[in-house]
Amino acid sequence: MSEPQEVGKSHENLNIISAVNQTLYQEMSRDDDVRLLGYDIGPIGGVFRATDGLVEEFGQDRVVDTPLSENGILGVAAGMAMRGERVVPEIQFMGFLYPAFGQFMYVVAKAHKRSGGSIDLPMTIRLPYGGGIQAVPFHSESTETYLIHTPGIRVVCPSTPYQTKGLLAASIRCDDPVVFMEPKAIYREQTEPVPEKSYTLPLDEARVVSEGSDVTVLTWGAMVNHAITAAENVDADVELIDLRALSPIDYETILNSVRKTGRCVVLHEARRTLGLGSELSARINEHAIDCLKAPIKRATGFDIHYPGYRIEDDYLPDSTRAECAIEAVMDYEY
Repeated sequence: MSEPQEVGKSHENLNIISAVNQTLYQEMSRDDDVRLLGYDIGPIGGVFRATDGLVEEFGQDRVVDTPLSENGILGVAAGMAMRGERVVPEIQFMGFLYPAFGQFMYVVAKAHKRSGGSIDLPMTIRLPYGGGIQAVPFHSESTETYLIHTPGIRVVCPSTPYQTKGLLAASIRCDDPVVFMEPKAIYREQTEPVPEKSYTLPLDEARVVSEGSDVTVLTWGAMVNHAITAAENVDADVELIDLRALSPIDYETILNSVRKTGRCVVLHEARRTLGLGSELSARINEHAIDCLKAPIKRATGFDIHYPGYRIEDDYLPDSTRAECAIEAVMDYEY
């Protein structure tokens, strides 16, 4: 947690949403080719106010308020990116991405490959995701598996304000299309000192939140805080890894950790079946099964549609379920 002190001397206390806003401002100031588009991102400042004040600063040609048409937003963004602009489209909620999945699959993901590498799409799709805010249907999805399963796309997910600023700046400067998943449940949950100057973080490296020797916990996004709480409450030395890059995944860090601890828990709020935990478990079994002292345990959402807000706390994993998973692998005996 010492990272915010490592870059520069001047800091500002930010939460995740204000880190998004500051990064967009700095990247638009740095590069005239950076443009934003999306529904209500102009005078209203976006559904979560991530773009608050930017249209007043940069004008309507660079902060483009669009109709509510996700298919159109991604299609226009792809065309702009092909012309060399660095486009940051906002899709209000992950559950609204599906109407644009054709553009996502056929154009955004494949244009570089199908053009023999002659076309780059430097675009960063900002995508608030996940539950925890008691929203109405289609506002709480956590279906990152669809995105990770698609070649040609980078998928990034921050968990702190510091991570948010560095990863978002790196995404905007990247020549690949990036889906930037923002855990809206913790948009305003925590503040921390974040360097005022711009900086970037690697888009393909996991973050070791805490080192340990008994069990590895793999997680990302809003679940990182639950994992930290669980690690403090269990009788085990937990090595906690925040994946933050979901595609490509930093398997080297993961496998080195599991080979050291011999136990692994995956914590994510997405549904269990074919969630990313399934792939992580399979990869660890393929490459480090001889080091495992217990079967890998997953603490996840359930294989149902995302429930109504009255019972979403029963659906979402939390620190208690993470603790149970950690204790299960610690108590396991062959």
